[in-house]
Amino acid sequence: MHKKVVVTVLGWVLVCGGIAALVLPGPGLLLLLAGMVVLATEYNWAKRRVDPVREKAFQAAEFSVSAWWRIAMTVFGGLWLVGLGVVWGLDPSIPELWIFGPQLPAGGWGTGVGLIVSGFLVWALLVYSMRRFRPPR
Repeated sequence: MHKKVVVTVLGWVLVCGGIAALVLPGPGLLLLLAGMVVLATEYNWAKRRVDPVREKAFQAAEFSVSAWWRIAMTVFGGLWLVGLGVVWGLDPSIPELWIFGPQLPAGGWGTGVGLIVSGFLVWALLVYSMRRFRPPR
């Protein structure tokens, strides 16, 4: 397969994942930035857009560790994702609600592992942001 095809597919997968993660749990701006960096290796239009996206991603990361309660919310958000991943992996029976039930939608360890990995990714990005943007005491 040609390098340009691989770069294009990977870049757009990351960009689309980043756009989705802007409204879903996940590091949206960082995934968007990663996709733009990948696309920038082959496309000039992407090169021109990397710096503004990088600036916004770093601003968001700095803002996220600027107060203790934001850090605490991020830690609890990661715990929520890991806990939700375990529940989804165990795929328990649930009450029937409208179109859902008696099983969770997309239940099983495929979805559960994705949620658990997302929780650990949240914590890793929090540690990175604290080391990079939080002033030492």
